[in-house]
Amino acid sequence: MSQREWIEKDFYKDLGVSPDATQDEIKKAYRKLARDLHPDANPGDAKAEERFKAVSEANAVLSDPAKRKEYDETRRLFASGGMPGGFRPGAGGFSGGTGATFDIGDLFGGGGDGGLGDLFGGLFNRAGGGTASTAGRSRPRRGSDVETETTLDFRDAVQGVTVPLRMTSPAPCTTCHGSGAQPGTSPRVCPNCNGSGVVSRNQGAFGFSEPCDDCRGSGSIIDNPCSDCRGTGVQNRTRTITVRVPAGIKDGSRIRLAGQGEAGLRGAPSGDLFVTVHVRPDRVFGREGDDLTLVLPVSYGELVLGGTVSVPTLDGRVGLKIPPGTADGRVLRVRGRGVPKRGGGAGDLLVTVKVAIPQNLDEKATEALHNYLRAEEASGFDPREGWAGA
Repeated sequence: MSQREWIEKDFYKDLGVSPDATQDEIKKAYRKLARDLHPDANPGDAKAEERFKAVSEANAVLSDPAKRKEYDETRRLFASGGMPGGFRPGAGGFSGGTGATFDIGDLFGGGGDGGLGDLFGGLFNRAGGGTASTAGRSRPRRGSDVETETTLDFRDAVQGVTVPLRMTSPAPCTTCHGSGAQPGTSPRVCPNCNGSGVVSRNQGAFGFSEPCDDCRGSGSIIDNPCSDCRGTGVQNRTRTITVRVPAGIKDGSRIRLAGQGEAGLRGAPSGDLFVTVHVRPDRVFGREGDDLTLVLPVSYGELVLGGTVSVPTLDGRVGLKIPPGTADGRVLRVRGRGVPKRGGGAGDLLVTVKVAIPQNLDEKATEALHNYLRAEEASGFDPREGWAGA
């Protein structure tokens, strides 16, 4: 997209956010609009499809802090239709309403080593400026990035899984392979702009570079357009993409698939696909970093006398030794049975023992418990000994 198109488009309005919106607000607004306007949700609705493309284009700029900064600076300087302050040619530079004189080269970054000159990419040149500086910069427009979401079971997220994602989005035309030309033919270099995609026209002291009308800024002309994509090289296509989710991925993480986003026009590189992963809670396991957690119900006798109990893990069951005299709520560790780590190995399984209180005891068990309490008291044991509230 040229900087002139940036000036003419209001990406903030497209997403329905204010110019001072945070990155999170922009992300939230885009996700909502993308879900509402997605072609899958609006089959055959051309207007919704155009809006979907517009919000995707807006998000591609505003979600990237560097691109957003360029966009804001471009619109701030040129939204009024010219240089701020009504600048006019002056001796050795340009003069503003205050009479101050400065060199336009200072504003635009001197000799092209950074500054706004690089930002505008040759949008303005000195009067009579040629297309030579812009010819080498013209390139096919890269496709927009695409965002989608998927939800996984807890255990699939911890152990890793491969999931198919079915999505409808602009993709390279399968007939012309993205060139836009009928099979057996090729695009030719545009004679009007010599393949640069831009032409210059004078406006007073400036040489204004804009997309070539003959080739619409692509630098090439297609005499025999592909009948399936009408010369764009792009088709809306439903496709299935296989995504490998690495073991141990966390809820809210994003996976980037390079080149799987929206196709670029006429063979330009495709954008990227970003998949946000959501993880469903598990009925047994929780997670703390690379460690798995679970709460194990035990009896009072098991805590007092100790013993070995069977506990579940992600790949079977293991025996857990409970030391005699273990306190209720103590955390016992089973090493290497947690979440797989990127560099190899795995975290631990943290087991919290929680005593289960019987609600209904038969007469024999009740009498045995009374006998135990009497024996406990006779031994001198006081559960509230040393307690501050005693």
